[in-house]
Amino acid sequence: MANVKIINSRKTRETQDLQTLSKEELIERIQQLESHVVQLRNLLKPKLTSNKDGDKRGSKVFDHKKYAKRHVLLQVAYVGWDYAGFVVQEHTEKTIEAELFKALEITRLVESRETSNYHRCGRTDKGVSSFGQAVSLDLRSNLSEGKGVFVPDGHQAKLGNADEISYVGILNKVLPPEIRVVAWAPINQALSARFNCRQRTYHYYFPKANLDIQRMKIAAQYLIGEHDFRNFCKMDVGNGVVKFHRRIIDVQIEAIDNSTDCYSMIRLKLIGQAFLWHQVRCIVAILFLVGQGKEEAKIIKELLDVESNPRKPQYGMASEVPLNLFTCTYSDEDCQWIYDAETLQYVISGYQTLWADNMIKTTMLREMLDRLETLAGTKTENQLKGLVYGIEPKTYLPLMKRQKCGMLNLPVESFLKPLPWVNRHSVAAPDSNSPKMCNLHYLGTELASQGSGFWNRLPTAAADMLDRSFIAIFFIEKQNVC
Repeated sequence: MANVKIINSRKTRETQDLQTLSKEELIERIQQLESHVVQLRNLLKPKLTSNKDGDKRGSKVFDHKKYAKRHVLLQVAYVGWDYAGFVVQEHTEKTIEAELFKALEITRLVESRETSNYHRCGRTDKGVSSFGQAVSLDLRSNLSEGKGVFVPDGHQAKLGNADEISYVGILNKVLPPEIRVVAWAPINQALSARFNCRQRTYHYYFPKANLDIQRMKIAAQYLIGEHDFRNFCKMDVGNGVVKFHRRIIDVQIEAIDNSTDCYSMIRLKLIGQAFLWHQVRCIVAILFLVGQGKEEAKIIKELLDVESNPRKPQYGMASEVPLNLFTCTYSDEDCQWIYDAETLQYVISGYQTLWADNMIKTTMLREMLDRLETLAGTKTENQLKGLVYGIEPKTYLPLMKRQKCGMLNLPVESFLKPLPWVNRHSVAAPDSNSPKMCNLHYLGTELASQGSGFWNRLPTAAADMLDRSFIAIFFIEKQNVC
């Protein structure tokens, strides 16, 4: 009750104060209050306008059924240093794919990802960039016929239009500055960006530092051809990858500037049909060891000999920042890229801004380093520090003498065998003819004796589920895995 009384007494005093004011003072008080009202209205106006616009957009739903669709390839370039990778992830929206679909939905080019028939060529990791990433999907079309154009059930194509939507131009207006669509191509409906890609080319940039580039070139030649690259990758059994044979078409190591000192920039170009998880970064790490004189060129040949060396020695991967998925190549019959001069100028202008920002920082640091080296009276060739993960030991231990990774680097048939811990895990086999429970002990026994062809005799749904379940559980149980 005391509080109530205080409030009432304050109101009473305020009323009494107003009654004692003169006419001029009351007018001044009213003008002050009106001024405050105007200020409050100005503060609230943007919010009210925003809500009104939102209601307006919500009341007018875009009708995708008034348009045909077109199956296309998009060439997507991006600087991925500040992104969590290309593929959409649950724990963050900071991915290239998330930004791309956000732009596609804002521009009404797709209704949703689920209905877009979407495929990506590569799934670059956190910090990795690309100039030539390719995605295939169905986009809204202004046309009623042409390569890749089709009219889904319930849709009605627009007739009489001769000009296609400027896919590249409108997407680049809403994408973040690090992400740009460079070109597009109409393709047949059956074509997939992933499965129809003929070859992929990766670039990896690094300073010359103290590297013997000629030794690296000799070692790199052992990579060419089809090999088992289990010792040059990170295990990806969670996604069902248990085969490690890949074909490298060509490897090139060359300078990309005219400088000849330790700050000269070098480019590794790696061309292949497909790559394993972290394969390029593992290859670069081993080539660095060869270039530094810590390993002989023949170490590549030894690591590719999985009969003699079935388990990967432990070593740190090269950094992701210098890696770029530079091109994804398709046959000329499948894909004819369409480039627009005006759009290219827009992309160039944006990337020149990013280049200027980073080049200024590089030039500043280089001048500071030159002055420091002059003061020290010596050249320090330590530019590679930070490009390879892991702690560098004081005494180098050769790769073949290091601790080896776990048994997951062996073929599936070699490590799947009955083990005591397997009895703790059971999964249901959705077999319509037999509702029995298949435990992992049984699966391990069958796989060890019959090989991976055992999957072929399981119902499709069961095989798909058990394949990943068994390998994933084995992955968890075995701790010493690279």
